[in-house]
Amino acid sequence: MASFAKIGLNNKVIEVLSVHNNELLDANGVEQEINGIDFLTKLTGWAIWKQTSYNNNFRKNHAGIGFTYDEDRDAFIPKKPYASWILNETTCLWEAPSAMPDDGEKYTWNESTTTWDIVE
Repeated sequence: MASFAKIGLNNKVIEVLSVHNNELLDANGVEQEINGIDFLTKLTGWAIWKQTSYNNNFRKNHAGIGFTYDEDRDAFIPKKPYASWILNETTCLWEAPSAMPDDGEKYTWNESTTTWDIVE
């Protein structure tokens, strides 16, 4: 199955649907994204779709509702979890401004202090 993200206003993902791989095949039996887009456009009446990948083979991350499709990066970017977090340009994932301690304890991010707090 292939997955496609429905793109709405401001390039926000508003739905993700699966399409059988057979719908993507061209006359030579090769999968083509445009065939999936055409199938979904005919099925739903919505024309703005982007294929997404569960194993992140393309477009960096599997799309989810609320993600943003960034045309320049050709990537799906999740919603920013905290104002202080920074986008990793390689993975297109948000990262804390400091690494979580790796000492076996459980931590949660504290945005007001921009530090990691131990979970009691």
